Amino acid sequence: MYKFTPSLVYKINGQQISSNKFETTDYTIKAEITDGAIKCVLVPNKEMELVRFTLATTREMGDKEAFFANGFQSWSTSPEVYKNTKQTSINPLANISKFTYHLATMSGDYQIFDDYGKEGCNHSFTYTYFRNGDELELLGSMSERVGYTIFAVDSNNNSFKIIKDVEGLAVKGETELLNVVRITGEYDEVFDKYFGSMNLRKPKANHLSGYTSWYNYFQKIDENIIIRDLNGLDKVKESVNIFQIDDGYETFVGDWLTVDSKKFPRGMKYIAEQVHNKGYLAGIWIAPFSAQRTSVVAKEHPDWLIKNPDGKPQWGVFAWGGAYTLDMYNPGARAYIKNFFDVILRDWGYDMVKLDFLYSQAITPRNGKSRGMIMCEALDFLRECVGEDKLFLGCGVPLGPSFGVVDACRVGCDVDLIYNGKFYNKLGVNREVPSAQNSINNAMFRRHLNGRVFCNDPDVFFLRYNNLTFTQEQKRLLGTVNHMFGDVLFVSDNAGDYGASENEMVKQFFAPCSYKIKSAYMTEPGSGIYEIKYEDEGTEKTFKFEMATGKIL
Repeated sequence: MYKFTPSLVYKINGQQISSNKFETTDYTIKAEITDGAIKCVLVPNKEMELVRFTLATTREMGDKEAFFANGFQSWSTSPEVYKNTKQTSINPLANISKFTYHLATMSGDYQIFDDYGKEGCNHSFTYTYFRNGDELELLGSMSERVGYTIFAVDSNNNSFKIIKDVEGLAVKGETELLNVVRITGEYDEVFDKYFGSMNLRKPKANHLSGYTSWYNYFQKIDENIIIRDLNGLDKVKESVNIFQIDDGYETFVGDWLTVDSKKFPRGMKYIAEQVHNKGYLAGIWIAPFSAQRTSVVAKEHPDWLIKNPDGKPQWGVFAWGGAYTLDMYNPGARAYIKNFFDVILRDWGYDMVKLDFLYSQAITPRNGKSRGMIMCEALDFLRECVGEDKLFLGCGVPLGPSFGVVDACRVGCDVDLIYNGKFYNKLGVNREVPSAQNSINNAMFRRHLNGRVFCNDPDVFFLRYNNLTFTQEQKRLLGTVNHMFGDVLFVSDNAGDYGASENEMVKQFFAPCSYKIKSAYMTEPGSGIYEIKYEDEGTEKTFKFEMATGKIL
């Protein structure tokens, strides 16, 4: 088993102290380290505010050994990486000012732990694995309620660290700092044991297939478009069970109950009724913590917003010309959030809410709580608002805190309408921007979550011919990967435009996948060629493709 050296950074009366001992006059760390578990409990002798806890050891990676770098949140790129991999960082232009840096980094982990752009340095949030062939060594946190757990490798000096982001956490009494399990075995075996040991709440959804409006119209939706596309699904009705309205129905983000009457003259309750008349579940998108800078709620209740140290509202989202974040610990904001959920779910009658940009609640520590603690409490609050009788689809959310809370969750970034990406993909804005390739990557490498933790939402696939820059082969690749690894399967097309070929393809991709996945890896480090081996009705098959071009081999 590993032999660890500790490091604790903390503050007493505002003075920062660093120590590499398990025991000092300020504290004792009770450590229990075995082959199967790593546990550390902090017993402080004084009141203190924590910054970071680290256990460091040595570990040499083999030349073909893979390390799973689980991204910070739903959209974050999450590849298998190798000994000399260098992952892209944010664009250097982001460092022009504190404000531009915040805009570029607020949706990711760059302000928590940033080793991007350094060859051989990679890290993973909440859990990870080292893979040699088909054998895995999995290390996973049992809880993020004290703070986020980060697993970091540096092949330049053969180091391996387990880091707890506990910045801002005020402690007075005994506190469990770390609880990590270590499991070895084959892929399905280790994930069955890991997630099985967490006693997670079972998700209420097991397979959703249908429509979401975002990726064809974005905010430019109205009642006519929605009803037309709802009727367009009639040709594939037997394969559909949900219809979701995305952003664009509200006047401003944050003013959820003030529906744009020009776009939706009969309101959103009417839309839900029409969806129910078709026999589908009605879904709707909300960014529950976001308040567009021009929204009524932001203007009338500035006291409800999370503030920077300078007292100004903190930007939580770059979209819509910028959005602030409602502070869920503020009683007024909390009551406001509960109320719009009650109206949307109980009065309007929606069955599922897609809750987006959730990371924004915990960008910075506050109130004596770490980021991970805030995020866990935010998810608990949202589950309470949604209730157990409705479905909760998480998006833009750190995954660890969502375990056992959401019914379904996005596991990758937004799919771009251009397979090869727009200008921001080439600029390297951050690791959360829309990208078809990153979406496909995450669908494969986060496949272990599907059915064990929640229903995986790999994002949409496309079959239409307009408003899209995909070849037929690229469309088939995306649809095939989503079908293989996801159980939330959406299109944003007007299916009324489909021909016979598209009708058959959507039925194929919407159906629950019966394949038994054996493996899904890059064939050789750096090759960009991926190979999925699976079993179909007892027959071993292989699906192989080139990520950069979308060519099926």
